[in-house]
Amino acid sequence: MGVNHATALSPPRRLRADAARNQQRIVAAARELFAEHGLEITLDDVAERAGVGVGTVYRRFANKKELIAEAFEQNMTEFVEAADAAQRHPDPWQGLVQFFEYACRHLATNRGFSDVMLELENDMERFAAIRDRLTPIVAAVINRARAAGTLAPDVQGTDFFALIHMVDGLAEFSRPVNPDAWQRYMAIALNGVRADSTPRQPLTVPPLTDDEVELAKTYACSGRRR
Repeated sequence: MGVNHATALSPPRRLRADAARNQQRIVAAARELFAEHGLEITLDDVAERAGVGVGTVYRRFANKKELIAEAFEQNMTEFVEAADAAQRHPDPWQGLVQFFEYACRHLATNRGFSDVMLELENDMERFAAIRDRLTPIVAAVINRARAAGTLAPDVQGTDFFALIHMVDGLAEFSRPVNPDAWQRYMAIALNGVRADSTPRQPLTVPPLTDDEVELAKTYACSGRRR
């Protein structure tokens, strides 16, 4: 009896598809957990969130650092996509606002992102190609807004890098008491770099109250003591 080659090859194809789906689920689960809890998670936690066996995780990733690197690579790829969408925005200023908000939101709501960069500090060459794609696109987004007269002429790309991390620092400070407060300070930062003729961002989120500031200080101090 002849062998049906299509039938014979189907199981390996299904296995490969299952393995790919499992990897996607594992990385998606890891990204969620890193965002929620930072790097203080285990591969067992990831397996539980992904709905797979622990052995499946260890077959795909030898250790947590490998999984961190894969999650970070996906994050950086999405940054490139966000910058590219901002560059294509028909309004140069709104394109810049769109990317700045994306970056601030990503850091403000992702507890693990900054820690990941420190964890992978010695392995950043792995991400050089993504970084080399991202840098000129972000520069183009900024240059478009400047050329349109909506960005103050002396504001540079590195200023935005600093502003994003300033907003992230505020987000970390206020997260225990008011996780949305960063949006107000993002708007203030954007208003500070606009050209005078450009309408300002509305401050839709109220400022931190005195009580929230004091409580946030308490959280920050207790965190440093630990």
